[in-house]
Amino acid sequence: MPKKHKPKRLYQVWKGNNRFFCSGRLIFGPDVASLLISTLLIVVPTIMFCYQITAKIHNRDKLHDEVKINAQHPVLQFPVLIVTIIALITDLYFLFMTSSQDPGIVLRNARPPEVDEASDILTPSMEWINGQTPCMRVLRAKDVIVNGFAIKVKYCDTCMLYRPPRASHCSICNNCVQKFDHHCPWVGQCIGLRNYRYFILFISTSTFLYIYIFLFSTLNIVGEKNNYPGSIWNVMKKEVLSLVLMIYTFVTVWFIGGLTVFHLYLISTNQTTYENFRYRYNRKENPYSKGILRSFTDLFFSKTPPSMVNFRSRIPEEAPETRSYSPNAEMSMSSAKEEIDIENGSKEASNEHIPGILQNLEYSSTEDNNYNSDDEETREVDHVSIEAGEAIYRSAFMEEDRMTAAYESALEESYSSSTLIISDHNLHISRT
Repeated sequence: MPKKHKPKRLYQVWKGNNRFFCSGRLIFGPDVASLLISTLLIVVPTIMFCYQITAKIHNRDKLHDEVKINAQHPVLQFPVLIVTIIALITDLYFLFMTSSQDPGIVLRNARPPEVDEASDILTPSMEWINGQTPCMRVLRAKDVIVNGFAIKVKYCDTCMLYRPPRASHCSICNNCVQKFDHHCPWVGQCIGLRNYRYFILFISTSTFLYIYIFLFSTLNIVGEKNNYPGSIWNVMKKEVLSLVLMIYTFVTVWFIGGLTVFHLYLISTNQTTYENFRYRYNRKENPYSKGILRSFTDLFFSKTPPSMVNFRSRIPEEAPETRSYSPNAEMSMSSAKEEIDIENGSKEASNEHIPGILQNLEYSSTEDNNYNSDDEETREVDHVSIEAGEAIYRSAFMEEDRMTAAYESALEESYSSSTLIISDHNLHISRT
């Protein structure tokens, strides 16, 4: 007994460029490999810092008396190690949550939307785009009202839908994303409505972690100055690991710290990165502005909106295509695509669907015979048509003669009867 195949899940046939793991439970972008690089950039310096702390704790009482760490300079101690480990785990958690979940992907349509005929009359000057059918025309953009402002929403040719307000199409992931902020190559995922909170927490935690490492690496070098003779450069030569961490975290904080400050500004004004660079709301009123306090409250304390797409849902199998054939057909037809290919010359015709008795015929002679037989049949048809026309004409003429004769006969009878009546009347008068 043949086994029934289960219908495929949506993530298996999804047309976007996303990569799915754990049977569609985890959703990553196409550049998910960059997530490994970001992880290494966070984990490696943190592990180096933790190693330095544990080494200081372990060797504190075993070093030579001249370089012994005094109790009055307990810079790198066990509490510092605990805070570092907690910050590292938290940072990696936010990074994973940012990268592995649906950022707010909009469910795409299988066909273009139906055209509103009224819109063709009301907005004749709007730009139109052709749909997939010859008669299909779709408005390129239309206006919707949001908070009393007219917002223009555009039609997406790829997803075949009008994007929701604040949504945009990511060319890297090939998806329309709700409240699209940007595509972050460091997390390998779009940043949108559903993962923006985790993204802010990720960059904020990373900024805190790098500042923390920079601060205690600097304090360690300053604290070791009394334990090493000479200038501060001698201390740096002895504390090379702290020096490397200072330089690395100083450079990194400028980038990720600046990014954090910029996004805090965007949150306070309720903007996205895409809107900030494209629309410049500082030059006009922001239709989405709702105050600093409410913007932060909605971001960090509101419930994450549900996903518009259930990637684990089953897709029903399409019914097999059926074709109706004429009962007098003698051979099957090729598919439409193969016929077009043959007509264009991009594919040679195949004889596998032609009966064997017809495969070796001389088509040139057959065509000549067909032309000759067609001419003879045409002449026979013309001759028969002429004879039929003449017979119809003769019968019509004879019918007209018969009706004329009948009419004349009726007139004569009527005349004779009237004459007889008149004569009888005269006779009666004379007798009287």
